[in-house]
Parts: sequence; C-alpha cells; structure tokens
Amino acid sequence: MTVLCLIETGAGRITDPSARALAVAARLADSAGQDVAVAWFGGPDAVDAGPLATAGAWIGYAIESDRLTGYAPQAWARALAGLAADPPGGTGPASAVLAAATDHGAEVLAHLGALTGMPLAANCVSAARPSDGAVRVVRQRWAGLVLEEAVIEAPMALLTVAADAVPGDAVPGDAAPGGTAPGGAGAGLTVHGFRPELAESDLTVLAATAQQRREGVSLGTARVVVGGGRGVGGPDGFAPLEELAGLLGAAVGVSRVVTSEGWRPHRQQVGQTGTKIAPDLYLACGISGAIQHMAGCQGAKTIVAINTDPGAPIMAKADYAVVGDLHEVIPALVEAIRARRG
Repeated sequence: MTVLCLIETGAGRITDPSARALAVAARLADSAGQDVAVAWFGGPDAVDAGPLATAGAWIGYAIESDRLTGYAPQAWARALAGLAADPPGGTGPASAVLAAATDHGAEVLAHLGALTGMPLAANCVSAARPSDGAVRVVRQRWAGLVLEEAVIEAPMALLTVAADAVPGDAVPGDAAPGGTAPGGAGAGLTVHGFRPELAESDLTVLAATAQQRREGVSLGTARVVVGGGRGVGGPDGFAPLEELAGLLGAAVGVSRVVTSEGWRPHRQQVGQTGTKIAPDLYLACGISGAIQHMAGCQGAKTIVAINTDPGAPIMAKADYAVVGDLHEVIPALVEAIRARRG
C-alpha cells in the first residue's frame, strides 16, 4: 500500500504548501513502513521530479484528460478516487490521501470524502500510523490556537496539511523517506500516466485561471508577503506597497477591513477567513493585528510591522516593530533597495 499525496505545481516546481504536505506524507508512510506516491494534474514533465524523490516519493502519477482544461474540483476528486483504489504500477490501493490545505486542496479532498465515504481531517500538522487501520493526527483547531489529537479509523484516511505544518527550511530535503524505493533511497521517481474516467456531471464546475493570475506571485506560496491594512488609507495607497512587492518578488496581502471596504479583492485577504500564509518574511503595513488576521500569518518565519500606533496588537507579536508612518517608511525603503541595487 502507499500514502498518496496530491501536489500542486507552478512554473514546473512543487509549490511550498504541497512540499510541506509531502513532508508530512513521507513521515506518515515511514511510520507504517509504506511507500510515498505523488499525483499531479498535468503531463509527466509538469514538475521537477528531483525534489519529489529527495522527499521520499518514488512513484508519481501524472493525471491527464482532454476534458480537464482547467480546475474542476469534482473531476479532480473523481480522478483521485480512481487512482487511490487502483493505481497503475502494481503498488496497491492507497491507505491515506493527503493534500495541502490550500483552496484547491481543501475543496478537492472534501469532494473525495463525499465520493468515497472516507473521513477527512483538516489542517493537520503531523500524522502517524500506530496500528493497521488507524492514523493518529495532530491538527489545528480554532484558527491554529488549539492543537487537537485525534485517531482516524478507516481503510483510507484523508488529510489536508496546514500551511505551517513543517518549517520552511525543512522542506523537502529532510523529510523522512517513506519505505524503500526500488534501487535504494533516492534512486529516482518513476512516473506513470493516469487517465481518469469522468462523468459529464464531474465537469459541471470547470474554472479557468486568468493569465495575470498565473503570472503573478501566489499569496499562499510566496516567500515574501507585503501586507496592507486600514492604515494604507484607500485603494490608491497600495501603489507604494505594490512597488515594494515588485522589488522583493513578493505577493501583496491585505487585512479583512481592506476587502470589506472594497479596496482590494478577497483573494488577497490574509486571515482566518482568507488565506493562511507561511512566508519567510511578512511585512505588515498599517495593520492593527486583530486575532483573525494573526491566525492567518502566524506561520510566517519573520514578521515586520510598520504602524503609527505602538500599542497595536501586531506590534507585540512582530519580530521587528517600526513605529512610523508607512507613507514615509515604505518610500524610503523602496529608495534604499533601489540604491543598493545600483
């Protein structure tokens, strides 16, 4: 049997949340003496196999269909259900299916649970198999403020992995190898093609991604995020933040009040009801730091807060706090970066 991990890709590489999910999958497989398999939607060359093999995966499944021209959650789940039950390559059915707790990962595994009747544990930070037919998980509850231990008893466990489940500098190189790859650990990744059987109803929802969304930096996977809150002042106030983000190769995130005011789209919201992020650096500008927002950025390795109010909640939680007007600090920072780059 195998532990199957759905991975998301971008620019030919595994995304950071999926790399963290793969690390958890590898440790789960290792605890059960099983092997790790990975699956992705696209051709065999859609992702660099090197990091996948390094993380312990020795078999990969490239899921392709002429009918999958975009993101179709139920069709993706249907494909995973077929793959988990009868994978090519003679590895046997999957004992667990994992995915990152991204928008896509959470939605697809929810559909997979509905199709298969198998239980789903969301926002897991670790998983191990103490005995056959059981998986012990630790998962985040109450926006990550509480960790809960639970045991799933089922022929196949479904898990989504929290964005900050594994430290960024531990992905994917130190992930424990699951089982033994043919020819020894690190022997490489064997990729099989898989063409799912899909019903017309599976394609009722088929979403295409706009070109500008594909080319931009994803908020959920960015190594650096520049965030803006009420203190930005309005839609026009984000221009300096956009400039800084461009210089840093960063994504722009916002607080809930910004989306409520209609200044920026909801897809840029960081927080309990938005996107949970785990970047190396989160630069929070004019954000007070309500508990719902902190729940979304607590996985950041370093938080730098810029605020005129030294008593703002985020200032106490930040690694570095700058008491000042962001409209003065950000332009000065942009100028300093440009000067340093010559």
